[in-house]
Amino acid sequence: MQEIAITEEKPLLPGQPDPTKDAEAAARILLDQGQEHSIETPHGLLHVTLHGTSNTRRPAILTFHDVGLDSKSCFSPLFKFEEMQEIVKNFTLVHIDAPGQEEGATAYPMGYQYPSMEQIAEMIPAVLTYFNFRTVIGIGVGSGSYILSRFTVSMAHPDSVEGLVLINMDPETRGWMDWAAQKITTLTSSLTEQILSHLFSQEEMSANADLVRSHRDRISKAPNLINIELFWRSYNSRRDLIIDRNSNFKCPVMLVVGDQAPHEEAAVECNSKLDPTTTSFLKPSKLTEAFKYFIQGMGYMASSIMTRLSRSRTASLSSSYSMDGERQRSRTLSQSSQGGQMPPSPSHTMEVSC
Repeated sequence: MQEIAITEEKPLLPGQPDPTKDAEAAARILLDQGQEHSIETPHGLLHVTLHGTSNTRRPAILTFHDVGLDSKSCFSPLFKFEEMQEIVKNFTLVHIDAPGQEEGATAYPMGYQYPSMEQIAEMIPAVLTYFNFRTVIGIGVGSGSYILSRFTVSMAHPDSVEGLVLINMDPETRGWMDWAAQKITTLTSSLTEQILSHLFSQEEMSANADLVRSHRDRISKAPNLINIELFWRSYNSRRDLIIDRNSNFKCPVMLVVGDQAPHEEAAVECNSKLDPTTTSFLKPSKLTEAFKYFIQGMGYMASSIMTRLSRSRTASLSSSYSMDGERQRSRTLSQSSQGGQMPPSPSHTMEVSC
């Protein structure tokens, strides 16, 4: 598939009374739809959608969705918020679909050997090479957060990730009690209900009946339901992600979990094992503001375009980067440079609101 680069020189559309506005509209439509690519990796093809142009010196924002979702259903609502448009305008977005999970994917044949979580993580470098990305900022949800974490801690790619946003992260496999409960659930519940229980807690199901019904219909009627089941099995067979605050993540990390999310305890446990000087733990009422604040803390968004961010506890990651992504001096996460004030510890829970 041919790659299309959008440049600052906007093409004229013949026969139109206002060519500048029409060209901008055409470019915006292309950006909204994205450019779809099938990328060959060591473990099979990956479907990837690029929004924007890969010709940028800033890190791309790379996303990975959860089980039961694809890149569109997982991330389109987030990036269509008005508050996220500064991000969309200034960063390349690249959405990865797990093997066979993209919209319209052909169902795998019986007996197909689906890749493990570790193998899926090993597919990501091919995406960076394909688009010539030097570094990325990762956003993962559920199983996607595990995959991005596995990629980030790989000794082969220690400097490829500049920041991580991990939503509903669960780095560990099931214990014996959870394993037994899962076996019982597998026997008594359909695949769709198992996945819904992964995506929503009982409280969330009761409070969001329409949303849950929509996901139930979409999953149960999916033509590639066998692919979804294979991804689900692969996630449940994952190995523990060993987290050591002294040697794992070399980049700032923002952990995000809802108050009633099914993975709240796992996320809290994960936070306790991460380096408190580079980690923020959030229970946000508005994820868009929290994410923009995270990006700003890395030095990639001017404070003048940030909307007001109120929070009960501040978690500020201080970095020194120029706006084009070139490092001017080393990160100062535990203290500010040139005698500035020390930032508050980002290890506390931060509740954000507009």
